[in-house]
Amino acid sequence: MSVVFNTAIKVQTDTITDAERLTYAIEEGSIVQTETGYWVVQAGVWRLLTVGALNPSGWVRWDDGQYTSASKFTIAQDATQTLPNNGATITSYALTPTDLYNTSTKRVFGLAENDTYMATIVFKMSAPNANQTYGELKLQGGNGTPYERLSATVTFPKGNDATHDFHQVFQYYVDEDFVTNGNYWTLTAVGGAIQIWDIIMFIQNVQSR
Repeated sequence: MSVVFNTAIKVQTDTITDAERLTYAIEEGSIVQTETGYWVVQAGVWRLLTVGALNPSGWVRWDDGQYTSASKFTIAQDATQTLPNNGATITSYALTPTDLYNTSTKRVFGLAENDTYMATIVFKMSAPNANQTYGELKLQGGNGTPYERLSATVTFPKGNDATHDFHQVFQYYVDEDFVTNGNYWTLTAVGGAIQIWDIIMFIQNVQSR
């Protein structure tokens, strides 16, 4: 019969006050419980263990590989399309990419309610008629929450069919519905058709509760 070993050491701590905690010696790895939660000494200072500590900040970048200069994504005049990104190349740090974006449904998610994020949207674009055409980029969910306020106007100042570089940063927090159902970026072409390609989406988890 094989020997079964414990995979963890369980420690029971008594609850003290935060004032008492501050009188304790700073010893690396020490853990105490106070009225505000569990505290651990890390790198010579007391740190409160929170969801954010267990789920550290990080970032993910998705590069679309479907729409390029040789095969552009076209949005017809006055039409609205979900911003495509098949995640052909994904780079990440400390976060699981599929937790924040589904490349099949094109929906953006959050990890936990009240988390704060920064999203960067990048693509190249052109319009056959730059004089009367512009675009509206919005984050939408169709669930009644006002994330469409996260928007940017896409303009074409260089002229007809000239290539423009679009780069926009958005900051937002997520509610419960955002975490469960997700939202999605849309782009509306106003006054004329729009073409986009080389699409990149970057999301950074700035703060976890």
